Amino acid sequence: MSPPKNITARPTTDFAKESLFNLLNNRIDFEDIEVLDLFAGTGGIGLEFISRGAREVTAVELAHVQQNFIISACKQLGVNNLTVIRGDVFRYLNACKICYDFIYADPPYALDRLPEIPDLIFEHELLKENGMFVLEHSKSNDFSSHPHFVEKHVYGSVNFSFFR
Repeated sequence: MSPPKNITARPTTDFAKESLFNLLNNRIDFEDIEVLDLFAGTGGIGLEFISRGAREVTAVELAHVQQNFIISACKQLGVNNLTVIRGDVFRYLNACKICYDFIYADPPYALDRLPEIPDLIFEHELLKENGMFVLEHSKSNDFSSHPHFVEKHVYGSVNFSFFR
């Protein structure tokens, strides 16, 4: 299913997504986990988690075009365990009372508030014990001094910072 032409998201490249999931295969057990997908875009990351056995994915996306695409894709694929939250990621993080096994965020690279995301996740204790957070960002961001930073992987122009 191809995204509509008027979509404003920048989907993670297939190469970067495949590389990310190859890394995750050795770090987490996908079966029965609860995942939070922030800035969900086309929903590709969340659907990939579902296809690997995640129990539940919550996708937070502000843009209506992307939200509708994710909902449509789920209906077409028969996916009933991906919930789309229509709203602002920062509001969601500040109000969230749920803990997740895995959190993924792919904000717009130029987003002014991008550096706040790891702090919000850990301040609000949104990860379960042994949970993992992965933030996709450009090379202009460096999270290596963050107290929960574990490692960074680079695939072309895509940077993944891992936090625990």
